[in-house]
Amino acid sequence: MDPQLPAGSPLWDGHSPGDGAVYTRICPLAQAAAGAVGLMGPSQTFWSATAPVATVDPAQLAQQALDKMTLLGPDIANPAANGKYLIGMPMWMWVHESTTTYGPNSASASAGGVTVTAVAKVSRIDWKMGDGSAVTCNGPGTAYSASYGKQESPTCGHTYSSTSATQAGGKYTVAAIATWTVNWHVNGGGETGQLTAIRQSQQQVAIGEAQVVR
Repeated sequence: MDPQLPAGSPLWDGHSPGDGAVYTRICPLAQAAAGAVGLMGPSQTFWSATAPVATVDPAQLAQQALDKMTLLGPDIANPAANGKYLIGMPMWMWVHESTTTYGPNSASASAGGVTVTAVAKVSRIDWKMGDGSAVTCNGPGTAYSASYGKQESPTCGHTYSSTSATQAGGKYTVAAIATWTVNWHVNGGGETGQLTAIRQSQQQVAIGEAQVVR
């Protein structure tokens, strides 16, 4: 502690200032647990004849490295952004890949001579289609082009069976929920581990039906 407590303080535990020093140990909480960077956990104040040796938790450094990354929800592709999809027609779902929306993304954190490097990448995307159905895709999906015609996506797709006319704004809200897998290791060898982060993005899609002219 700076300044040290005056002689006679109960925290000296019966010792004199010349016998050692009074220390305060404070443990920072990880962002995932505390909900914000910089929040501090429980503290402990004690006397010691020698300076305590600080221990480093690699898993906490890994969380700090994760907190440094800018991990966002999926960058949803929408080839019909200004028009409508049709019921009964296969919809192709895919995302644009970047370091912040799909990975890989990396960062490091250090303390007490220990450095941990973490690498994050999306391992799956869970799509909630707005009509009560859900689709899980283990990859970014396949980009659609006109040459595919009315084929179904080979990797990630959905076919609507009802229009979005009764929805708010006449559109379904599609949510893409990305699971980021974060693998970390202590630089120079040693402990390794894995964390998970969830990020989400949404998009509105209009689903209509083909009109038959007689």
